[in-house]
Amino acid sequence: MSTVALIGTFDTKGEEFLYIKQQFEQRNIKVLSIHTGVYDPLFEPDIPNDVVCAAAGCDITEIAAAHDRARATQVLSAGCEQLCHQLFEQGKFDGIFSMGGSGGTSISCAGMRALPIGVPKIMISTMACGDTSPYVGASDICLFPSIVDIAGINTFSRTIFNNAISAMVGMLHGLTHTSPDKNSKPLIAATMFGVTTPCITKAKERLEQAGYEVLVFHATGTGGKCMEELIKGGFIQGVLDLTTTEWCDEVVGGVLAAGPHRMEAAACCGIPAIVSVGACDMVNFGTKDSVPDHFQERNLYQHNPSVTLMRTSVEESDAIGKKLAEKMNMSTSPCICLLPKHGVSMIDAPGEAFYGPDEDNALFNAIKNNVDTNKVQLIEMDAHINDDAFANFAADKLIALLEEQEQ
Repeated sequence: MSTVALIGTFDTKGEEFLYIKQQFEQRNIKVLSIHTGVYDPLFEPDIPNDVVCAAAGCDITEIAAAHDRARATQVLSAGCEQLCHQLFEQGKFDGIFSMGGSGGTSISCAGMRALPIGVPKIMISTMACGDTSPYVGASDICLFPSIVDIAGINTFSRTIFNNAISAMVGMLHGLTHTSPDKNSKPLIAATMFGVTTPCITKAKERLEQAGYEVLVFHATGTGGKCMEELIKGGFIQGVLDLTTTEWCDEVVGGVLAAGPHRMEAAACCGIPAIVSVGACDMVNFGTKDSVPDHFQERNLYQHNPSVTLMRTSVEESDAIGKKLAEKMNMSTSPCICLLPKHGVSMIDAPGEAFYGPDEDNALFNAIKNNVDTNKVQLIEMDAHINDDAFANFAADKLIALLEEQEQ
């Protein structure tokens, strides 16, 4: 019989959590109840809030007496994160379920993010709209919009609760946790954007023919973050990071940045990597009217009705190149940087909207002038990034690095 960890504020939302607990039990799912509220719960939990608080090194009595909601949320989030990880490692539960408003979502999702990819995670939340990245992060949390506020059992809330419960039951019944030692083939992480698709598609074919399984991550900020987490989690044996465009958004101020730690996981974890500058000719924005006023006169390209691209300038390309060099210089394992001299994206080619030899040269020179060649091998190629020759060369270089590491 499967067990679900039911975490939440059993003081302020005890009626709703008790209903969910009973529904799981009626469906032959065991419940491990974890109270993350500040005050006394409506029903007796398996793990009380003083244990959650202690996991963060604090005393629940002091937290309750302070009447500081922000501090309480911070402490309980930290405790939930530590405790959920420990309990899962001990085999105490198979999936995790919660619901709440902004505070409850912050606390519960901290615990969910501490669990491996593949563990069923469902969060019913009033915050399941707009930018949910603060709650989901690079995890695989399923957010269910609560539709109505979580304030009692009514026609709408009962429907939402039951649908989410059924989803969790289905996931538990078909559960197969992902584990790096259970994969029949070594895993390769590759980064792709629409404008580098031909390159990654060809390289992926080459790697698969050599016996590798390739996970492709869309370089949209979230994709890069997810890849970094999987690398740190020990799932990935090699990285084909040919599309590093997320650094354009991080440096210039676009909407698809992956944060300041992008490219660090492979470098610090000793994972062989082939790196290039795919789509480093563009910064991403939403609709054209969402582009900041000071960029409106720049070279803009309407990729689709919801995405507007801006060509990077010489100065921006220089800054991006320096950042890429900085991250590659962190490498503790073989790293090769490939520079395609004839263009870095589908629209960076003669006659295309973002063709810019000066901008590309600024990017390349910044890398060449700042990279530590004792750690990174630089290879310039008389090719466009989407040429078959470039893709096959990149794949073959990664295969060679992986084979050398096995010896």
